[in-house]
Amino acid sequence: MSIEKLRKQSSSTILRIVLSAFTAAFLIGALCAPDRTDMLGGLWRIITRPSLLTKDYFFVEIGSVSGAFLNVALVGAVCCLMMYLPGAVVGGGTVAAYMLTVGFSFFGINILNILPIILGTAVYSLLKRQSFAKNINFAMFSTALAPLASEMLFRYPGTELRSVTLLGAVLALVIGVVVGVCMPALCAHAQFFHKGYDLYNAGPAAGFLCFMIFATLYKTLGVEAPAIAATLGEGSPVLCNVFALVCFVLCIAFGLALNGGFKGYGKLLLDPGHKVDFAAKHGIGPCVINFGVYGLFILAYYNLIGAKFTGPTFGVVWCMLAFCAAGATPLNVLPIMVGYFLGSLFGVNALNAQAIVVGLCFASGLAPVSGKYGPIAGVVAGLMHYCLVTSVPAIHGGFNLYNGGFTSGIVAFVLVPVLEHFFKTFEERRAAK
Repeated sequence: MSIEKLRKQSSSTILRIVLSAFTAAFLIGALCAPDRTDMLGGLWRIITRPSLLTKDYFFVEIGSVSGAFLNVALVGAVCCLMMYLPGAVVGGGTVAAYMLTVGFSFFGINILNILPIILGTAVYSLLKRQSFAKNINFAMFSTALAPLASEMLFRYPGTELRSVTLLGAVLALVIGVVVGVCMPALCAHAQFFHKGYDLYNAGPAAGFLCFMIFATLYKTLGVEAPAIAATLGEGSPVLCNVFALVCFVLCIAFGLALNGGFKGYGKLLLDPGHKVDFAAKHGIGPCVINFGVYGLFILAYYNLIGAKFTGPTFGVVWCMLAFCAAGATPLNVLPIMVGYFLGSLFGVNALNAQAIVVGLCFASGLAPVSGKYGPIAGVVAGLMHYCLVTSVPAIHGGFNLYNGGFTSGIVAFVLVPVLEHFFKTFEERRAAK
């Protein structure tokens, strides 16, 4: 298809093409990984082990680099197939759902544990008498609790790894249906909890639901809960950097070709990012350019702080991209990063510690705070998130992959009422003048 024909396509069609291209890229990454001879073995280890926070799928005892990339490609393919269902509309929310799902496929989601969750969303669609195509975003967001399915299959009610049992399979299906049915309703109401200032809207929804399920399965029934502990390898910085660099540069090139240059991108950069779909508001060209520019910005930051490119580190690069089409830009995320830097000066966790690297990903969901109230408010939001993010997993047992998004919701719940009560937004200040 020529670039002229592409320009005439709807933004939904172009976003499908971009996300399908990312999926193909992950498959190419699997085939190019140095350990590709262990691709299938690595994938098998990934899908047959529990996956609560934080398990590095690059680590050979849990998976392999090539196996992780293959897992991401398979999960991405399932997401893309849903996008091509008749009646499915792809927008900024779909981009967010896809990026979060493939990002966590490097450390928590796999091609097996998403299936009960997707089934649950299908049950929700039947109960509501809606087309499943209308709810594909919810199907992807609900995979935040996919580690619960793996836990039921391979460990619950004990703490030792075992083979799949009939009880485990039934529990996994039940949990999947509960999550898939409840998450759409919770996501719809979560926006009233944080007023749109947490881009990771599914974070609070997943956090509170997981808290209830975890308390019921473990605390109420007196079952010993598995320890929350990171299992990390040495990382694969060269492959990760080269792969991401190529993807993001190609995004910029594609966006420039669609857009005929950078026109309109400056206006997108200055957008506060509050309750917005960049593709609808600024056009698909600037939106795709933001994929690449924001991606390079994230990549540069993680290299600057010396983060190890483990599965979780590399995964959150893609998770941070989730809202590059719906609110996040380098300008409104930078103050959040500064807040994290300030927190690292007095906190016990270094800026490049794995928990903090992952936490920053979801702190970026507070970008509308800096976009609406200014950079100082953004710095404060980032600092508050830094202080909270390592304490929150105890609430949900480490089974909620959107731990940082849940934390962002808590920060917004505390901070936004104070800002609204004592301070004015940029728009209000301009109007007052």
